[in-house]
Amino acid sequence: MKIIPAILAENCDAFDLMIQQAESFTDYVQIDMMDGDFVPSVSFSPDKLNHLRTSLAFEVHLMVRHPSAYISGIDNPGLKKVIFHFESDVNHDDFIDQMKKRGLSVGVAVKPETELKAFEKVVEKIDSLLFLTVSPGAYGSPFRPEVMDKIRKTRRMFDDKELSADGGVSLENLKSFIEAGLDSVCVGSRIFLQGDPGKNYAMFVKKLKELEVNEWL
Repeated sequence: MKIIPAILAENCDAFDLMIQQAESFTDYVQIDMMDGDFVPSVSFSPDKLNHLRTSLAFEVHLMVRHPSAYISGIDNPGLKKVIFHFESDVNHDDFIDQMKKRGLSVGVAVKPETELKAFEKVVEKIDSLLFLTVSPGAYGSPFRPEVMDKIRKTRRMFDDKELSADGGVSLENLKSFIEAGLDSVCVGSRIFLQGDPGKNYAMFVKKLKELEVNEWL
């Protein structure tokens, strides 16, 4: 399982700082985009990513009502994956086709309350699923443990898909994410908002290795 630093910033200064910090300890991040409609918070404009010059590769998590409008304005060679919400106002098939024509990996994010039976038909057409284990749109939202059962069920049904979780991931509950069969977890506030981000990331990686070694013993 991989640890992916998640950057959620409501202004350009905070975003620039987090990018600079992340460059010192990782080569891949998730960047959250918010529109103030689909979620309460608002991030910087999509055009900000066009001017981003970084060594990082990144995926964007579109927490927006109209993902097509957002992604159409983003053109950066560092962009590798686009994750849009199943619950957003978009034709799933058309959007997936558009992203694949651009040579991008495509993921679908699902809110905690969205049931497996609602999104299982779209899974075959995408590369990955991102399960939100908190209500989206803000760092530090309460963890929703009931999502873990949905993750385990999805893993049994779709063993070939990349599964990720975002929200509420801590050193204390990291083991439960491993046991659920996830390929990666996105960690935001516990990396960027407490102390030194590089040291925080290193602690997660160390804990992950310890837990995975114990799994094999």
